[in-house]
Amino acid sequence: MARYLYNMNIAALVSGGVDSSVVVHLLKEQGYTPDIFYIRIGMEDEEGYIDCPAEEDIEITQWIAKKYGCRFEEVNLHKEYWDNVVSYTIESVRRGLTPNPDVMCNKLIKFGAFDDRRGHDYDRIATGHYATTAIIDGTTFLATAIDPIKDQTDFLSQLEYRQISKLMFPIGGLMKSEVRTIAHEAHLPSADRKDSQGICFLGKINYNDFIKRYLGEREGKIVELETGKVLGTHKGYWFHTIGQRKGLYLSGGPWFVVRKDIDENVLYVSQGYDPAAAHGKQITLMGFRLLSGKWRTENGELMDKLPEGVIDVKFKIRHTPEFHQGHICRLPDGLVRIDSDEPIQGIAAGQYATIYDNDAHLVVASGMIV
Repeated sequence: MARYLYNMNIAALVSGGVDSSVVVHLLKEQGYTPDIFYIRIGMEDEEGYIDCPAEEDIEITQWIAKKYGCRFEEVNLHKEYWDNVVSYTIESVRRGLTPNPDVMCNKLIKFGAFDDRRGHDYDRIATGHYATTAIIDGTTFLATAIDPIKDQTDFLSQLEYRQISKLMFPIGGLMKSEVRTIAHEAHLPSADRKDSQGICFLGKINYNDFIKRYLGEREGKIVELETGKVLGTHKGYWFHTIGQRKGLYLSGGPWFVVRKDIDENVLYVSQGYDPAAAHGKQITLMGFRLLSGKWRTENGELMDKLPEGVIDVKFKIRHTPEFHQGHICRLPDGLVRIDSDEPIQGIAAGQYATIYDNDAHLVVASGMIV
């Protein structure tokens, strides 16, 4: 990396966590002094309802900047985060979809609004994501990290090519345990910090309390899919997601949410640890696109579009270490269908499917499940 990045200006996005802190350490070892940016995205509404405390994160990030002699700057993207991510989350839930705020935050905030505000002044943007890039015949592809548990390429699968081609992932070639070891050896204050969980804009607010504030409550029926029997009631379909098991408060379980009727406000559930009704083998995608504008065939050739016919791929529909095997084909009206080799549990409209090459290395495409 040091050869081709010589004399390039690098912006490092640092959150105060161990991963992004180690990014700065590695860049300094390679001879670079990045400018460090902390993006403040926690959002408070007019009543201060939403709280995402950032003081400790900022304090650690400033300490990292001082230790390595880097310029520090805080970038406030509260409004952009509310307008693009929080509002998207509320509207998706209202429509009965299962949103993915992390995907939207990466696309629209960390590598969108930040680039508009400050990132455009830099040659590269370095982050603590577990991912890598690969350059093939002059085209940059998003690619998987070495650590299969921590790999975050599915959260980056909606990025544009201009974003991917500018990114650096210094820890993508490391296992999480190695990152922790580096942090301990460098005596970084974030070495033992827990990884962040959940949606940042909520802070300490319970997700259902957040949804209730904006969508309210409306009682509806919980119905067994196979028999039509009414088993109980719920307080609004927007509190529940496809594949959900907890929070139904039904006896004789486990019960899984397998379908939602948003017009009638009805939840359909199925019983058992592995109910057939909770699985599917066909997944239809809208907004399907090639991340790098190229499709790589099995013989290594790059094409400007998805090939005709049926194509074998690896894919994910949620954040897990495992890949599914299947094939994809075009449908009318610009849709694409994934046919999975095995039934998959919890296919949820609104989530994103990430398509990988058959080696499960390059991220070649993505689309939203409908």
